Amino acid sequence: MKNVTVNASRSYDIIIGHGILPMTGQEICKRVTACTAAIVTDNIVDSLYSDAVCKSLQETGFSICKFVFKHGESSKNLTTFGQILEFLAQNQLTKSDIVVALGGGVTGDIAGFAASVYLRGIKLIQIPTTFLAAIDSSVGGKTAIDLAVGKNLAGTFYQPSLVLCDPDSFSTLPKNVFADGIAEAIKYGVLSAPQLFDKLAQGNPHLDLASIIEQCVTIKRDLVMRDEYDNGDRQLLNFGHTIGHAIEHCSGYTITHGHAVAIGMVTISQAAWQLGLSDLDCSKPIKASLLANNLPVSSPFTAKQLSEAALLDKKRRQDSITLVIPRKIGQCILHQIPISSLYNFINQGIREEA
Repeated sequence: MKNVTVNASRSYDIIIGHGILPMTGQEICKRVTACTAAIVTDNIVDSLYSDAVCKSLQETGFSICKFVFKHGESSKNLTTFGQILEFLAQNQLTKSDIVVALGGGVTGDIAGFAASVYLRGIKLIQIPTTFLAAIDSSVGGKTAIDLAVGKNLAGTFYQPSLVLCDPDSFSTLPKNVFADGIAEAIKYGVLSAPQLFDKLAQGNPHLDLASIIEQCVTIKRDLVMRDEYDNGDRQLLNFGHTIGHAIEHCSGYTITHGHAVAIGMVTISQAAWQLGLSDLDCSKPIKASLLANNLPVSSPFTAKQLSEAALLDKKRRQDSITLVIPRKIGQCILHQIPISSLYNFINQGIREEA
């Protein structure tokens, strides 16, 4: 097993290892006294992995209750959030109990948000079952739900007490869902790991997933420890996300997060090169890497549609918004622009795709 330790407002371990789901109870009870564990999961993950997790928890002395919601981004809303809070209260969870988020990014985000506000905060365990959640949303303490006007507009910073990641759970993912995680891993390569980028650019499906997860979460860990509340360097993790979130919103979330971020990375890179903000044209290798992994590289939406949606982005500060610009593969910078320039910036990126 691999272990990455995060020392933020709460210190915790990220444990990565093949076949560790049946050891869930053993790992949790090293850190938490046996109590009631409220498992929050979606209907698909429930049918695949809940039994193994529940069995392990019960064998180590935990009592179990379970909340199951319909899978998909459309469930990451105020209604489901409220239902989870009512479920926790009805099952009389106390400050000494835990919430276990078992699933992908939607589950981790909404269960984490519920754990952060129920009784003003109870312990949270993240068990990501998608590649994307393993290297992104399960680590770093961001929790959120979507509002009608935009993605992740309500949430908290709330670090988990433990992250357990079993790459074997990725074997049941559809190819397009696994590719969402590849897009985020490519992002980490562009940020600060050119060798990782080169490895992913080969489009090899037989990857050492545990090592890639360890490398990605270590990069994220270092940024989170420097800037836990996202006011500085942590914003580098948003490469491709401002436009990516706009694409998700414009599509009614029919375009998944990783696919939208892929398009966002290309659009940003092309615009940055066109506007003289990059040392090299990073869009070409990024495009090639994404295409090698069956990811999209062009937007189905206009610059007007995307810029209007992006104005709702949580990274906006009054009349400006901060974008992440790749100077070269392995080095990115934060670049603030006035919102009045956002349409032109996006348009430059989209025009270059034609």
